[in-house]
Amino acid sequence: MNSTLDEIGFPKPTFISANGVELEVYEAGRQNTGKPIVLCHGWPEHAFSWRFQIPALVKAGYHVMVPNQRGFGNSSAPSETTAYDIAQLTGDLVALLDHYGYKKATFIGHDWGANIVWGLALLHPTRVNKVINLALPYQQRGEKPWIELMEEVFGGDHYFVHFNRQLGVADAILDENKAQFLRNLFRKNVPLAPPEPGMLMMNLARAEKPLGEPIMSESELAVFVSAFQTSGFTGGINWYRNLDRNWHLLSDANPIIPHPTLMIYGTQDMIPQSESLQDFVPNVEVVSLDCGHWIQQEKPEETNQAILQWLKQQNE
Repeated sequence: MNSTLDEIGFPKPTFISANGVELEVYEAGRQNTGKPIVLCHGWPEHAFSWRFQIPALVKAGYHVMVPNQRGFGNSSAPSETTAYDIAQLTGDLVALLDHYGYKKATFIGHDWGANIVWGLALLHPTRVNKVINLALPYQQRGEKPWIELMEEVFGGDHYFVHFNRQLGVADAILDENKAQFLRNLFRKNVPLAPPEPGMLMMNLARAEKPLGEPIMSESELAVFVSAFQTSGFTGGINWYRNLDRNWHLLSDANPIIPHPTLMIYGTQDMIPQSESLQDFVPNVEVVSLDCGHWIQQEKPEETNQAILQWLKQQNE
C-alpha cells in the first residue's frame, strides 16, 4: 500500500483531533492557503479515491484536504452505531475547517460523501462555500424515514434495509472476503441484468467471477484492500444504520440548499438522476459523464475538466 502511495506521489497522512475523534487527513497545496477545498469519499472507499483530483486541484491553486472519514482507513472507528449519524459526520468536517483556520470551504463529495456534503450544507450552511457532488443527488426528506420507506418499496434484501435489519450479518461476510468483494465492486462496463435474489453486496463478496472490467490496477486495488484490513467494514456500514436517525435529525433543517452547486452523474450508474434536484438546489448545474458509479476513478480527466471548468465559471 505505502509503495503505491509513494509511487504516485500521494500526500503523506497527518492525524488531527476533530470532534472527539482522530481523522487521518491527506493534505496537499498548503502554498495555496486561502482557497480551501475538501474531498469527501464514499463507501466502501478511502481518501485514495481522489488520487487523480488532488494534483489537478493543487495545480489550479487550491489547498486540498482529503480526510479518511470516521470508520475508514486509520481514522477513529467508534463502536457506537449512533457515532456515525449526520450530526457527527458533518461535525467532523466543521472541526476539520476549524483545525486549518477556515470559516468555509468548497466541498466535493462522491456517493456517501455526497450525502454528507448535502447534510453539511443543510446543518452548517455558513461553513460551505460551494458544493460539487458526484453520483448521489440530493435526497429530500419525505414523510417516512428513509429505511422504513425503502423496506416498503424494495423489500428486506435491499442492502440499505439489510444493513439495518440484520445487524452484523453483512459486516462479517464482507470482512471474510475483503479482496474479492472490493475487486468485484470496483468495475466498469458491467452488463445490465436483473438483480439476483439475495442481498447485492453479499452476493458480490461471494462471487468468484466478477462482471465487467476493473477500474483500477491491482496495486491500486491493494490500497483499498489494505485499508479495510485495518478498519473492517462495520464503521462504514454504520453510516447506513443512521439513515432513519438522520431523517429525524434533519426535521428542522431548511430543505433548500442555496449554494452554487455542480452535480456530476454517471450515465451508466444504477443510481437514477433526480427529477426534483433543481427544486431543492436552485443554483445547480448538471453534468453527465459516460461512465458508471465510480465517476472520478473511471473518468478522471473528464471529472477534473468538469470540476475545474465549473469552478472557473464561478470566478474561482
